[in-house]
Amino acid sequence: MKTEITMPVLSDTMQTGRLTRWNKAVGEAIKKGEAIAEVETDKAILDVEAFADGFLAGPLAAVDTDIPVRQAIGYIVDTLEAAQGSNGIIHAAQVLTSALAPEDADLRRGPPYTIERPSMLRAAVARNMSATLDTPTFLISSRFATAPLHAAAKQAGLSLTLALTRACALTVAEDPWFNHAWTRQGLAKRSRVDVGVAVDSGEGLITPVLRDAAIRPLKELAETWRIMLGKVKKGRIYPEDYQGASFYLSNLGVFPEVERFNAIVPVGASAILAVAAAGSDGRADFTLSCDHRVIFGADAARFLQRLGKRLEDLSWLASGEGGR
Repeated sequence: MKTEITMPVLSDTMQTGRLTRWNKAVGEAIKKGEAIAEVETDKAILDVEAFADGFLAGPLAAVDTDIPVRQAIGYIVDTLEAAQGSNGIIHAAQVLTSALAPEDADLRRGPPYTIERPSMLRAAVARNMSATLDTPTFLISSRFATAPLHAAAKQAGLSLTLALTRACALTVAEDPWFNHAWTRQGLAKRSRVDVGVAVDSGEGLITPVLRDAAIRPLKELAETWRIMLGKVKKGRIYPEDYQGASFYLSNLGVFPEVERFNAIVPVGASAILAVAAAGSDGRADFTLSCDHRVIFGADAARFLQRLGKRLEDLSWLASGEGGR
């Protein structure tokens, strides 16, 4: 029997994966659960595990090839004879990958250029941003003092980003509309606040998710965040680590030149908060981008009002309390 090994689907937005290495050669015996290949996704490099005992058989997909999800990259057979009678390289994947690409811009009248293929992460970010084009959004901003929060977070042994994440989660918990998402079937009403926090991996944007961020103890959240950052640094972050946030935070406050910026609402959420650097007056710009199908202007104004009050009264940070 000859069974396909396919490019796995590792996220809702994943369209292709890049085959980076075969750990086995055609004809070699493999065991169920053994890592037989390595695939680079939009977020990390992951192993492809064998789903049965047998022998690796061709044709095999070529290394360093972008392959559509669910496309065959190789085969598992029952006998060594069957494995040795089938070899070669799969080329159809390259044709399918090309078909997935949008029409290119005409660059012939511009400066001379060379083509460099982007990393899987950068390509995924481009696809994800394109997917947001149908989301009707609006922006609303306020300015809040951040020095008190920074000082209180430092005293509690927390980063400013983590403290902001908690403040946002508590505020979202007070207004469930910010925890909803628009779908074709209706409003998806979440029962838990999961906050995705934008992180620059060096190769592109990754948004590790802090689950149940309004309820869990702050020390526990801090340890989870430390682990997440370690995974990002090593390039070993998995879909369960970065998928499914109900609210997003992007903090560029570490760049003093950034006075204000807007963030794009990710698919699957209704809002994202962009926090810029504090100015000479000690106040920073907080810009909320909202999906207008779910959130209206007055809702957003009340959200910022509640968040501002929470940044003035920091008793929730000192006590580590949750939102219920």
